[in-house]
Amino acid sequence: MGSINPSDLAFASATEVAGIIQRGKITSQEIIGHIFDRIESYNPEINAIVTLVRDEAMARARAADEALSKGEVWGPLHGVPCTAKDCFEIAGVRTTAGSPSLSDHFPEKDATAVARLKAAGAVIIGHTNVPIMAGDWQSYNKVFGTTNNPWDPSRTPGGSTGGGAAALAAGLSYLSLGSDIGGSIRLPAHFCGVYGHKPSINVAPLDGYIPKPVYDPPILYVAGSLARSAEDLRAALEIVGGPGPEEAKSYSWDLLPERGERLSDYRLGYVVDHPACSLTHGVKEVILDTVEKLKERGVRLEEGWPEWVEPVEQYTTYRFLLASTYAGFLRDDEYEAKKKQASKQDGTYEAILAKAWTAPHKHFLAAQAERREARAAWQEYFVNHDAFLLPPSFLPAFPHDHSLPYWGRRLQTPEGLRNYEDIYFWISFATLTGLPATVAPVGRTKNGLPVGIQIIGPYLEDATPIDIAAKISDVIGGFTPPEGYEA
Repeated sequence: MGSINPSDLAFASATEVAGIIQRGKITSQEIIGHIFDRIESYNPEINAIVTLVRDEAMARARAADEALSKGEVWGPLHGVPCTAKDCFEIAGVRTTAGSPSLSDHFPEKDATAVARLKAAGAVIIGHTNVPIMAGDWQSYNKVFGTTNNPWDPSRTPGGSTGGGAAALAAGLSYLSLGSDIGGSIRLPAHFCGVYGHKPSINVAPLDGYIPKPVYDPPILYVAGSLARSAEDLRAALEIVGGPGPEEAKSYSWDLLPERGERLSDYRLGYVVDHPACSLTHGVKEVILDTVEKLKERGVRLEEGWPEWVEPVEQYTTYRFLLASTYAGFLRDDEYEAKKKQASKQDGTYEAILAKAWTAPHKHFLAAQAERREARAAWQEYFVNHDAFLLPPSFLPAFPHDHSLPYWGRRLQTPEGLRNYEDIYFWISFATLTGLPATVAPVGRTKNGLPVGIQIIGPYLEDATPIDIAAKISDVIGGFTPPEGYEA
């Protein structure tokens, strides 16, 4: 029996809990038993964890405790309960990606990211909820139903890693695997008041992920993680990062060190708004307050977009490439109608999709060239700057809306109705360029909804935005649990 009450660790960080377990202050069985009690109490309201592997997890916890009694430490997450979104395959565990067609899918082996977490000592306790095939900013499906935001159950926790973010905010997990192509890590982190990191492109393997990325290697899709501290994000990336099993035969990967030791060492750029996707007052107020607090601490901040970055052009290229990843859905008998629709580009989702699905291959190659040019423009900026701050989204968590088609949805804001697709804007720049981006919680709106800030860093220098997120928490305060979920 350990000397620490597990209820005192409900909202601790994953690395903190691992250290306490390794020092013999608490056992893995105690902490996991407590997490299961919390899941029983709080999960019914939010429906964040949809597949729970209680028996397997407790058996592994016992094994972790037995190993530790013999002086064996499995790794940096020894005995810590973690989750994975229901897109990462777990051997012998139902993995559906929210799709009824996969409701009976029980994979034979772990996704590489899951296997690496296990190898680092983590105890995977289950899957968290997602939208069908990870294709929405809300987490609901016909297999498991709807996930609610712990800060306000009438609102979404985001998607597609919404279940993971909600579980962390409610104290039901210590680390959760996620993925990101349209903000699927960053939006849920922002909506639920937790930390999330979208790694540099191709740093973390996607083997065993559903749906399988269309391009090999992926040009937009990444695997990443969410947590309650920036330090946990770094630990997760060091564990999960590196080439997949085949590529690892030839080369390896190391996380480059962060550029600064103190927050004042960093040279940061920032923007707080853009006319193409203006922020709601509540979000803008928190972002501005964050900037002012950083300035008061002597942080070097320079307002304005990088000189060679054209935000609207990059956003347009991102939308085209993103839509092109779904071109396989186009049936032959739909081609002519889509081609005709593509000739009338009016900025709508349907028109963008039609163009991406029917344009000659040379248009795709041109967009790829624009993607590389966009990264080069940002990298030029990072010669004299270390990171760039911007919002993750123009609005906080919004009320559930499962109407179809989703691109026809409208979001009600105090400033008026907005297009659902506007959510793509602020996350597009890091995704298009493959740059790392970390979201850190920095405050709440007047009606108590979390707001995060997005930190884009230089290509392959993921430790820098993660470190800045950690140091910002020293100024702003970091994660706080939603009311009603306290230990």
